[in-house]
Amino acid sequence: MPTNLNPYISFRSNAREALAFYSTVLGAEAVTSTFGEGGMSQSPADADLIMHGQITSPSGLVLMAADTPEHMEWTPGGSIAVSISGDDLAELTGYWEKLSDGATITAPFATAPWGDTFGMLVDKFGVSWLINASAPAAG
Repeated sequence: MPTNLNPYISFRSNAREALAFYSTVLGAEAVTSTFGEGGMSQSPADADLIMHGQITSPSGLVLMAADTPEHMEWTPGGSIAVSISGDDLAELTGYWEKLSDGATITAPFATAPWGDTFGMLVDKFGVSWLINASAPAAG
């Protein structure tokens, strides 16, 4: 098995909703476990929160997420962005269009000065995304 780097996004009580949204973006079901199921809830309010959630897309993209219980420190959005890149413009355009629902577009998905199709947005959950579709190779 290769070593992988997977984004892991923290939420405050809405990881289930975010994972459902990202499932539609990536085209795969989220697998989740709660703090209650894992025997890790420190209060009854934590029991139904997502302790770990994971989506693995048909093309192998992995996104992980969890709720941060109230007793733990949490900063929305932090200083991380999730980047999806590749050469399948149709696939990447699909991700862009779905992530754009309720998002703030910080750079439109358009031809960039370096020739690729690129865009940036902050989705409705406050997560920053960068989407880059490589320009076709000159032949």
